[in-house]
Amino acid sequence: MKKILITGASGFIGRNLKEGLENEFNVYAPSSKELDLLNTEKLKKYLKEHKFDVVIHAATHNATRVSDKDLSQVFKNNLLMFFNLARLNSLYGRMFYFGSGAEYDKRYPIVKAREIDFDKRIPVDDYGFSKYIMAKYIKNVDNVYDLRLFGVFGKYEDWRIRFISNAICRVIYDMNITISKNVYFDYLYMGDLIKIVKYFIDKKEIKHKEYNVCTGKKIDLVTLGKKVKELSKKKSEVRVAKEGLGKEYSGDNSRLLKEIGEFKFTPLDESIRELYKWYFEKKNKLDKQEITKYT
Repeated sequence: MKKILITGASGFIGRNLKEGLENEFNVYAPSSKELDLLNTEKLKKYLKEHKFDVVIHAATHNATRVSDKDLSQVFKNNLLMFFNLARLNSLYGRMFYFGSGAEYDKRYPIVKAREIDFDKRIPVDDYGFSKYIMAKYIKNVDNVYDLRLFGVFGKYEDWRIRFISNAICRVIYDMNITISKNVYFDYLYMGDLIKIVKYFIDKKEIKHKEYNVCTGKKIDLVTLGKKVKELSKKKSEVRVAKEGLGKEYSGDNSRLLKEIGEFKFTPLDESIRELYKWYFEKKNKLDKQEITKYT
C-alpha cells in the first residue's frame, strides 16, 4: 500500500482528498500545528522519517475576503511552503501540487487555455504569480508535477463565497440567487478530481510536468444558477446585477485526456443534486445571515 502525505488536509481540497484516498492508501494528513511547512528543518526530519511514496501538496495561504489570514503573506507563504517541499524532493517518490488557471494571467480572459499557452503572460497578482513561479521551477525538477485547477466545487468549500455552494444554500432557504456579473467558468466536481488524483498516484510513468485538470467545457453562472433552481424545485429567482459578461476562465483538457484515457466526468446535474442533498441534510448548521453577507 502506497504511503501518501497530504498537506492542507483541513482545507477544501485536502479534506476531500483525505476522505477519498484513505481507504486505498496509507494516508498521513497532519495539521499545520503537527507539521509546519514553513519550518524547513522540521519538515526535512518528518520526510526522512516517513519516506512517502507520494506527497500531495494541497496546503495554501488562502486569504479570501472572508478569511482571517493576512493577504500580504499570500505570495511569501505559498512559495515558502512549496519550495520547502520541492527542494527536498529526494526524500519522497514524487509530489503533486495544485496549480491554478491564474498562472495564465487573470487580467485577461482565459479561454480554453492550453498548457503550451503558459508563460505567454506573467500574472501580476500575488496568488497567480506565486503559482507561475512554481510552474517555472518544476520544469527542471524530475518528480514534481503541476495539476492545474480552474473551478472546483464540492462539499467543504466555503459556501459563503463559492458560487455553486452559495446558490444551493440560498435556494434551500428560499432566497434568490444573486450574480454580480455573468461569466463563463469551467467547473470540475470534487469527486472527479479525486479519481484523477488516484490515477496519477498509481501511474508509473507520467509524460508531462503540467496538466490542466478541468472538464474542458464551460458554463455561465446564469445557466448554473437556473440549474440549481430547477433541481431544487424552488421558486427562487436568478438575479444579475450588471449586464454583459466578465472575463472567461476556462481550460483545454486535451493533454489530460490523452494521459488518462477514457474518463467520464460526473454530469453537472448529478453533481449539483448530490451537493444539494449534502447541504440540505446540514441545513440546521448553516448560518442564514452568513449566506447573503458576502455575495
